[in-house]
Amino acid sequence: MALTHFDSDGAAHMVDVSDKAVTNRVAVSETWIKMQPETFEIITQGRAKKGDVIGVARLAGIMGAKKTADLIPLCHPLPITKVSVDLDPDPTLPGLRITATVKTTGQTGVEMEALTAAATCALTVYDMAKAVDKGMEIGGLRVVLKDGGKSGRYETT
Repeated sequence: MALTHFDSDGAAHMVDVSDKAVTNRVAVSETWIKMQPETFEIITQGRAKKGDVIGVARLAGIMGAKKTADLIPLCHPLPITKVSVDLDPDPTLPGLRITATVKTTGQTGVEMEALTAAATCALTVYDMAKAVDKGMEIGGLRVVLKDGGKSGRYETT
């Protein structure tokens, strides 16, 4: 199988999707951010000096999905029809588990938008809490579901 973002000469190019069918598409990604127990308490109890960390990070994730084509050079700008970003506190990390869901009706998928949403959300948590915990760790960024289009459904187990 060949990489689609390179032509026969090996030069990077934007994939031509003009002949692809317009279908409903969805992608779900996830990541996590680990932190010190004290930082976890500050965030989940709403005591951060910069404000509502979870609310701001959710909005940042939504904005990240909408700006993906501006950040990733070969991504198509897409008419996104839905973005949701969920941040679930997990005391066993301790930290937050982040899930981003992106939908569109179009000719190409929204995996990159879902990944960008989750990453932007996690980075915003870091930015808002770094004054108390510079050692936070972000990890596990991956697509857990992709559906729609010619390649059909992909889901992790």
